[in-house]
Amino acid sequence: MFVVKHFIDATALLLYTVLNLYKWIIIIAAVLSWVRPDPYNPIVRFLYAATEPVLYRVRKVLPLFFGGIDFTPLVVIFALEFLQRFLVPTLLDLGRALDPSAASSPVF
Repeated sequence: MFVVKHFIDATALLLYTVLNLYKWIIIIAAVLSWVRPDPYNPIVRFLYAATEPVLYRVRKVLPLFFGGIDFTPLVVIFALEFLQRFLVPTLLDLGRALDPSAASSPVF
């Protein structure tokens, strides 16, 4: 059973890292949108390709343009933060429940 516990713990920590990285990618893309970056720059193209599919779906459901400011990245960051604070601890608790002898050892 300890193998499943370690797999779930590793999945939770990987998910935490990926969500945190994506949150920073969205923040950087939002800050870059305030200036006019070169659209042919590979970094700008990567940021656009990584964030626009998610932001587009949120914009379709919730049009969040007020006064010329797009609040969609803020909504996505809140959703990512919710997932980090709900899903990751839930997975860690699930892993601890599978191995009761390791309940006192913190993962991070």
